[in-house]
Amino acid sequence: MPGQDFIIKSSPIYILTIFTGAFLLFQVQPLIGKYILPWFGGSPAVWTTCMLFFQVTLVAGYAYAHILSTRLALRWQAGVHIGLLLCALLFLPIIPADTWKPEAGGNPTLQILLLLTVSLGVPFFALSTTGPLLQRWFSMTHPKRSPYRLYVWSNIGSFLALGSYPFLLEPNVSRSAQSSLWSMGLVFFSLSCGYCALQLYRQ
Repeated sequence: MPGQDFIIKSSPIYILTIFTGAFLLFQVQPLIGKYILPWFGGSPAVWTTCMLFFQVTLVAGYAYAHILSTRLALRWQAGVHIGLLLCALLFLPIIPADTWKPEAGGNPTLQILLLLTVSLGVPFFALSTTGPLLQRWFSMTHPKRSPYRLYVWSNIGSFLALGSYPFLLEPNVSRSAQSSLWSMGLVFFSLSCGYCALQLYRQ
């Protein structure tokens, strides 16, 4: 069966990790927006600033994945990325502190960028590295299998995150509960991604 062949030729731990990473990456964007939009308003400038942060961090994550996987030995790649995952967990929960609420006369653009960087920067950066980095690792640990099949699972996770949030999570789950669920998801992702890194380390 073509579907069975697709799953068999991909490692379950890599599928689970890349799917979870993509899901969390796209779930956190509307979640953090629910916290800061009441503070700064829903103007186009606020949304543009948020998208600027997410896109720049995403590109930075891709650059990190490229440099890490091409410039360092396998064991160093595993060690550095496990360190990044541990740092990301230190920022949980991602609920912004009330001290970030804007004051009259402040610069909202700079304040939003700083808020997102401090509250979410490292976890979002770690998640953004998942797609290209794990495909590279998969090609190293499974040299006879195509790593590009994992891209499909990344897309599935992204679409599920975007589709489930407005229809399931937002109307039925409180913001604090959403943050707790997302934090648990990041812990699970870090464990599964760390396991992939250990596989690479053994190479």
